[in-house]
Amino acid sequence: MTTHTAKNPRLTGPNLETPPRATARDWAGLAVLALALLLLAVDATVLDLAVPAISADLAPTTPQLLWIIDVYSFVLAGLLVMMGNLGDRIGRRRLLLIGAAGFGLASVIAAWAVSPEMLIGARVLQGVAGATLMPATLGLIRSMFLDPRQRTVAIAVWSAMAGGGAAAGPLLGGWLLEHYWWGSVFLVNLPVMLVLIALGPFLVPESRDPNPGRFDLPSAGLSMLALVPIVYAIKESAAHGLSLTSAVIGMAGVLAGVVFVRRQRTLDNPMLDLKLFALPRFRTAVITNLLAVFALAGVLFFGSQYLQLVLGHSPMEAGLLLLPGLAASVLASLAAAWLVQRIRPGAVLGSALTVAAFGSALFLWLGPDAAGSTTPFILGFLFIGAGVGVALTVSSDLVVSSAPVERAGAAAAVSETAYETGIALGVAILGSVVMAIFRNGLDLTHVPGDQVGVASESLGAATGFARQLPEAVSGEFLASVHTAFVSGIHFAAIGTASILLIAAVVAFRLRAARPQ
Repeated sequence: MTTHTAKNPRLTGPNLETPPRATARDWAGLAVLALALLLLAVDATVLDLAVPAISADLAPTTPQLLWIIDVYSFVLAGLLVMMGNLGDRIGRRRLLLIGAAGFGLASVIAAWAVSPEMLIGARVLQGVAGATLMPATLGLIRSMFLDPRQRTVAIAVWSAMAGGGAAAGPLLGGWLLEHYWWGSVFLVNLPVMLVLIALGPFLVPESRDPNPGRFDLPSAGLSMLALVPIVYAIKESAAHGLSLTSAVIGMAGVLAGVVFVRRQRTLDNPMLDLKLFALPRFRTAVITNLLAVFALAGVLFFGSQYLQLVLGHSPMEAGLLLLPGLAASVLASLAAAWLVQRIRPGAVLGSALTVAAFGSALFLWLGPDAAGSTTPFILGFLFIGAGVGVALTVSSDLVVSSAPVERAGAAAAVSETAYETGIALGVAILGSVVMAIFRNGLDLTHVPGDQVGVASESLGAATGFARQLPEAVSGEFLASVHTAFVSGIHFAAIGTASILLIAAVVAFRLRAARPQ
């Protein structure tokens, strides 16, 4: 195991040493770690653009379509805490390389899926592999960059790569979808995975907790049994209303969560150090991380469908329209490292979330016609991207800086759990809300009774069904489809802006000094 020690420590006080500064190898290793995040980010946004093509080819139901998008995040979020602790024990680099290979194999299976069920299964496997990648990358950054200022810059680069991958995804995905079948969007992971596996052993130093204690298998199981049922219950309730089944499943998750928390308080080496949540900066960072990603993921999910199926843009054109917002996220992530050197983190976080809320509010000006809606969409998504980019950098820095270096993987897992839970909830809740309002707003007057279910199943299904109607009524029904979907977007925009503003108030109240 490579350790990081200063060759000539500079004393700043009694028994205090200046943290060792990162070497050139560490910065080269950061580039390799960023590749892992690039792999995950590209995959996420590429899939958003592929939703219409997947709908046309595999004909998934609306619940299946939502599962294709968000089951990856559900599984990943449920495993992150366990994988973060596992990396602390067996080595974060080792776990990273195993995860990269597994993610590549799962991507191959997804690319050639022949049914919605097979694609959902492949996404589950991607979630398992992704759970090894995300806490390992952030945990390794914590152990490689001990100087606080350098660590903030490193995390800014890490966050920018997430935004860069998200920005490259729509363009790459749009080009692939116009020239190849939808499965090709998963194969873009393979070159990145191969580079990561080839360079990782040489440029990334291994790190682990030298005294990890016993791995608590019951805690690992409880962490999964808590998060996954709760998120599932929220998704089902948002899509179909509260039912006895979803309520029971949700309560089972809550009960498992209570048992998990109580168990952590009794262990000498807990899987999740609950004492970290007593720190205001840690607690606020986790909350703002989740809510910022919640907004971004939801917008990407319904935004890509809006651009293609309502405004009529091609996948490539939709990718270009998403690019300004995703590029703003990259630049804002890098700017965040400069901002937190001069302004307290709470103010930076609060301002970023306010900017994102303003962007969400601009979606109220969207309509079913491209002429008056393209500019509000570009501007709204640009503000959301910029605000979320800053928020993710600052919150991730606050989380990992709050934990001791030997527990870097576990702390990173908390941050990534918030991130992935935010993605899952953003797609599940905002996507389901948009679809619920969409169905209620459809004009089904000219739709035969036995075809109502097909016509209102999803935006893609409704658009395809309109082409099958007689010309005299197809235009009227299609106008109803577009208007209903836009109404759903308006409702989701109001909810997203309100949530972000509440999170901004919480962030502004954070008065802790910049972490050291």
